Amino acid sequence: MTPSTPTTPVLIGIAGGTGSGKTTVATKIVEALGAQAIMVQHDWYYRDNAHLSPEERQSFNYDEPAALENELMVEHLRALREGRTVACPQYDFSTHSRTPQTVAVAPHPIIVIEGILLFSVPELREMFDLRLYVDTDDDIRLMRRIKRDILHRGRDIRSIQAQYYNTVRPMHMLHVGPSKQHAHLIIPEGGENTQAIDVIVGRLLYTLTKVEQVLDEEG
Repeated sequence: MTPSTPTTPVLIGIAGGTGSGKTTVATKIVEALGAQAIMVQHDWYYRDNAHLSPEERQSFNYDEPAALENELMVEHLRALREGRTVACPQYDFSTHSRTPQTVAVAPHPIIVIEGILLFSVPELREMFDLRLYVDTDDDIRLMRRIKRDILHRGRDIRSIQAQYYNTVRPMHMLHVGPSKQHAHLIIPEGGENTQAIDVIVGRLLYTLTKVEQVLDEEG
């Protein structure tokens, strides 16, 4: 988990099923590290389906790796590693299309990337210096997803149910669940696991301190 050079960012991938709490874990890590860290979301890279009809967008499988522009994310992560700022796309889940706006992400010592399918794509998985998988019981994940989709993504319970049975559950069993084997660490209970988050943050702070020492010695 040590950068190859003192100025090379450490890339941390956080995966897990929908509603597992991976975003909470990622947010808590970034907040604990302050200005040293920034978060990037895999969800930003969903392919633009503006060319499809509303009915086709509703029935599209958003839970398989091919639904995301993974090659663009790999390109952006490589650019960040090389010290270049990238323009990350943004996605509107209520319309299933990309917005005209992008978000400028500058290189940071720690870059935290979160998404359900991060470890399901070999080219993307290999980018991470540390891979964390957030493991949460299925019933808890489902209830969290229902709440999120109703409150934040403008969906009704019927469409949530149809999507869950048609794509979310089978794709979790096919892609997301098996990707746990690629994790360096598994975090049970998501953002509620304060002890695990504290240990991870402590290790990252130690890494940053060692980097600063090297830079001071070179300076």
